[in-house]
Amino acid sequence: MLELFKGALPTHRIYAKWEDYARERNAGALCIFTGIVRAEHNISALSFDIYEPLLQKWFDTWQERANKDNVELYMAHSIGDVLCGQSSYMCGILSPNRRGALGLYEEFIEDFKANAPIWKYDVINNHRIYAKERSKALSGSGILGNGAK
Repeated sequence: MLELFKGALPTHRIYAKWEDYARERNAGALCIFTGIVRAEHNISALSFDIYEPLLQKWFDTWQERANKDNVELYMAHSIGDVLCGQSSYMCGILSPNRRGALGLYEEFIEDFKANAPIWKYDVINNHRIYAKERSKALSGSGILGNGAK
């Protein structure tokens, strides 16, 4: 399940919902990762643009992979501005046991950072500035890479 929220994530509400899913499915493990916007580089916030169909396709590929191991993935991400100290990203990995959840945990999060189609901006003095130095090329997209010819 992929959910997008305008602004900062309601982390307590998301966690409670995912924990309910774990109980309903009699799962033994629910691993949660929460990304929090750090106060660095003189930013007051980060701002995110998302093209939902591309993100959904990326997520569905991961969900299919997880399902083969009887694991479910949950992800929530912010659209727009998220102030320092607030959360912009959560993922939940639900499994009958810890091995299934932990086996996918780091790989999914690292691939999210490298390949999820989300564009990040620093907010400095109320201006959005594309965070190019912390961005990575999306394969075949032409964005920051050689994919467009």
